[in-house]
Amino acid sequence: MASMVLLALPATLAAQRTELEKVLQRKVLANGMEIIVLENHGVPLATAEIVVRNGSFTQGPGNEGLAHLYEHMFFKANDELPRPDEFIARASELGAVFNAQTREEVVNYYMTLPKDSVAGAIGLLAAALRHPKFLKEELERERQVVLGEYDRNESNPFFAMSNDLDKLLYPGHFGRKNIIGERQVLSTVTPEQLREIQRKYYVPNNSVLIVAGDVKPAEIFRLAEAAFGDWKTGPDPFVADPIPPIPALKESTAIISEQAVNAVTVYIKWQGPSVRKDPGATYAADVFSDAINQSVSTFQKRLVDTGLFQAVGFNYYTLDQAGPISVQGQTTPDKLKEALAALEKELAQLAAPGYITQEQLDASKAERAVSTAFGMDRASEFAHTLGFWWAVADLEYYMGYIDNMGKQTLQDIQAYAKKYIIGKPRVIGVQLDPESRKKLALTVADLLPRAIQ
Repeated sequence: MASMVLLALPATLAAQRTELEKVLQRKVLANGMEIIVLENHGVPLATAEIVVRNGSFTQGPGNEGLAHLYEHMFFKANDELPRPDEFIARASELGAVFNAQTREEVVNYYMTLPKDSVAGAIGLLAAALRHPKFLKEELERERQVVLGEYDRNESNPFFAMSNDLDKLLYPGHFGRKNIIGERQVLSTVTPEQLREIQRKYYVPNNSVLIVAGDVKPAEIFRLAEAAFGDWKTGPDPFVADPIPPIPALKESTAIISEQAVNAVTVYIKWQGPSVRKDPGATYAADVFSDAINQSVSTFQKRLVDTGLFQAVGFNYYTLDQAGPISVQGQTTPDKLKEALAALEKELAQLAAPGYITQEQLDASKAERAVSTAFGMDRASEFAHTLGFWWAVADLEYYMGYIDNMGKQTLQDIQAYAKKYIIGKPRVIGVQLDPESRKKLALTVADLLPRAIQ
């Protein structure tokens, strides 16, 4: 099966840009708003999606969670539908399923509905995007919803440890990674604060409309011009108020999280490459992680097949603002110290010749090419994917992704490991139950690289 996949790789790589150019059409309105249409007549449905370059990365101290709370207020009263819940009623009439999501560097709002209702969806999204009311009674209701999310997350042991690690990984800038926000901030957000976010970030030249599904591009462009064409261009928010760079991590630090858990979790993070500043490293990061996570890899054989870890793997999350590289694994209290020592040895060997083989590299590239191609089949999911890359990198990055990923060599992934992982400052977390920590006499100093070696 592997050989069949490998033989198919060159054709898959060559096809992505060609296929995308066949089905994607783009237009930029005079006010700077981008319109992207993905034509897919497989089913009589369409997804209309608004994407804004906003998210937690725009948050300074005292604003943690504002981007997320704004998202919750999007499908609420606006000048065209001024009464509470009127938006929901109108969406129901259109047969729409709608939702939204806030991430670090992107916020998206989307509606999936019968193709004949797409004009109504664009009109609804335009009204919500351009003319929100931020009614106090709706804000109070959504505040409680978001605080409920906050409390549920805080009660999750792993979420709490992950947040504590991010505070160490991004010292002084954790707010820019804190999507859910801080309870004190969420409890006091005012309509005026939301209005300021609207004025600054919710402008046409910082937004894109993506419509995917059983639609005709010319008709979507006409509808978009009617809905957004008279919307006034705003100042570029990232020129008027540039996002400060996240400072490089200076030294390794560690934490121990005591929770009533059965397994022991080991979690290590590094600051990874920026997709805008070092795009080449992001392709290498993806292929590297996939190769390391293969069951036949040296990394897996030495750490999982030996029984030291029940599972362990690498991940890189592509972002502009220092996307994190991480290793996460589960072990048992009696094997923890031996597992940490073995993991430390493997981390030092990641760029060694032969540690990742050419066969493993080729298999990883083939599997990623196929999985990326499969992601194009469902119009609604593809719209989300396009929106993410438009905001975090640019559409050109995504258009050329499979081609550039397929060019990665063993030397490229070795260079990536040397530049971002091997010997670089990191944050280390171990979560275990209090009794096990006591028996092991485990200290924070025990987790630092110099102590494990």
